[in-house]
Amino acid sequence: MKDKHLIEKCLETEPIFKGRLLDIHRDRVRLPNDSESTREYTRHPGAVAMVPLLPDGRIMLIRQFRYPVRKVMIELPAGKLDPGEDYLTTAPRELEEEIGYRAGEFILLGEIDPCVGYSDEHMWICLARDLTATTNNLDRDEFLEALPVSLPEAVRMATDGTITDVKTIIGILWAERYLSRKAR
Repeated sequence: MKDKHLIEKCLETEPIFKGRLLDIHRDRVRLPNDSESTREYTRHPGAVAMVPLLPDGRIMLIRQFRYPVRKVMIELPAGKLDPGEDYLTTAPRELEEEIGYRAGEFILLGEIDPCVGYSDEHMWICLARDLTATTNNLDRDEFLEALPVSLPEAVRMATDGTITDVKTIIGILWAERYLSRKAR
């Protein structure tokens, strides 16, 4: 095994907290040099983010207050996977719930592990195309504002620091790359 000199082995796991969205664990691990240490991390069910391509060519972003950072963030619509779901089941539900659109097609742009230092979250990022307007159906504790922007404007926002959310920056740049290849 070529990475043996890097691999840590779990010796003991201790659940610290079980929540609605995530669980927190503390593990005792054996390090590659045979000493021991602890690792604290969150367990997350996974999520999907969508780059909704509106019929007029703009993309739909959202503005939403995010409590951990205590500010309104500009993001892609996204949501966590429910137990037993895959990303293609979650994506349509979350897209309609958050922005009130159904997509005729979801194209996987890529996958990311956004917080590897403290979380096992895995995220799929999709382009949502052939949108049809419906009605949004936000969760009772969810408040957001739709923000349609041109793709060039979204790229500017992703590269000048206006947008700091990592999934959104990556999703916008991947969508731009995908759509520019399709336009050739």
